[in-house]
Amino acid sequence: MDELDTALLRLLQNDARRTNREMAAELGIAPSTCLERVRGLRDRGVISGYHAEVDLQAIDRSTQAIISIKLRPQAMAVATTFQDYVQGLPQTLAMFMVSGASDFLAHVAVKDTAALRDFVLDLAKRQEIGDIRSSVVFEHHRRTTVMPLPER
Repeated sequence: MDELDTALLRLLQNDARRTNREMAAELGIAPSTCLERVRGLRDRGVISGYHAEVDLQAIDRSTQAIISIKLRPQAMAVATTFQDYVQGLPQTLAMFMVSGASDFLAHVAVKDTAALRDFVLDLAKRQEIGDIRSSVVFEHHRRTTVMPLPER
């Protein structure tokens, strides 16, 4: 990753719908150079996809929570099956396998607290759940631009 790759990455993360010509003009490079560099970022797996960001409130999913889950038994096969199940639920935004008091943290978005209660109670019925706790998210801020860290 050099300065040009980093600049292209920043532009695309801020607005992935920008044209190749627009980015080239902003960076002062030829459109062919811009196109080749973006292709290289995709080919190397630096850019893994493009998406549209959705306002959860606009789609009636304004209640977010982090669900902390402890499994039993703690076996990789159990964890993998459980993770696949939770990731497949439409309420799930993100799933994290973590160390510490919990095995997983699930970030979910639902219509309201009644829907959150129902989600947690349904999930708690699974026999591999040893403990489950939920924390309502009052505010959620996410970094939309991620750059490589400078080398020391």
